[in-house]
Amino acid sequence: MMEFLYFPQDKSEYIPAIVMLMLFIVFAAITMIWFIKNSQKEEQKVDQAYKIDNHANEKNEKPR
Repeated sequence: MMEFLYFPQDKSEYIPAIVMLMLFIVFAAITMIWFIKNSQKEEQKVDQAYKIDNHANEKNEKPR
């Protein structure tokens, strides 16, 4: 009935799939960290270009 499912008797066949999954997870994490750091650098560039001081803006805001 479910012939498309394949569970190998030899569990060593799972090793390549686990290695590929771990590589994918590591590269995804590295990419995410790179995007975050790059975004922070771009934010600093914009703040410097427009002379934005976030701390001064936060102090002047009234509590709601």
